[in-house]
Amino acid sequence: MNYCVVGDVHGEYKALINLVAKTPKGSQIIFVGDLVDRGSQSAHVIRFIRKHKLPCVQGNHEVMMINYGSKFIKDVKANRPIQQDNMWLKHGGLETLLSYGLVSIKNKEICLHPFIQEFIFQFEDDIEWMKKLPLYLELDAKHSSGRKVVVSHSAIAPVWKLKESREKKDMKKFNEMVLWGRVKPIDNEPIFNIFGHTPQRYVAETKRHYVNIDTGCYMKSEKGFGILSAYCVETEEVYSSSDLNYEKVS
Repeated sequence: MNYCVVGDVHGEYKALINLVAKTPKGSQIIFVGDLVDRGSQSAHVIRFIRKHKLPCVQGNHEVMMINYGSKFIKDVKANRPIQQDNMWLKHGGLETLLSYGLVSIKNKEICLHPFIQEFIFQFEDDIEWMKKLPLYLELDAKHSSGRKVVVSHSAIAPVWKLKESREKKDMKKFNEMVLWGRVKPIDNEPIFNIFGHTPQRYVAETKRHYVNIDTGCYMKSEKGFGILSAYCVETEEVYSSSDLNYEKVS
């Protein structure tokens, strides 16, 4: 069996389905997080991944959806006015709410669906699922480097030594780096790190000790981006797709 690690999907469901169709048959598909936001079909992406029970680590956009989405749910259930502007909405959260059919836009204002109380449960359940996602996954896979293969959202190698620490400052540094960091790993850790978070132009960045597999899937209007990529651990091949040539995968 091959392990194929997919970069940041960001709600680009058609590109995801096209990419899955390109990977070797029988591959174990794994995700580096940032499944949601920015693209128009985040709800479809989550539904597909949950249906097929595909492994995924938590990304910073999952964290934002957990935090701001949970407040959105509380406000809806309490019949309070919802926030019209926050960090999550500015960075793709609005597209996610639209993908769930929870809101619409009227006169540049976010308006709740009139029957939102009846179907907000799926959004709420997906948030509960996100809360349980791990920060990293250690794969039982063979790589030519001979190193342990670790999947994380952003590079975990620079703070790998802190993973067992119980010091608050170390735990804070570890979490922030894994979710939000943009530091490239240096070749001094005993792991082969596969991650995303920072979009790479044209092609994934592959080094002997790491791979950045984020190729800016949602950035369709920018030259060299608009691509979703996956890295196969065993063959060391990179597979790529866009939302063109959409193939339906059940």
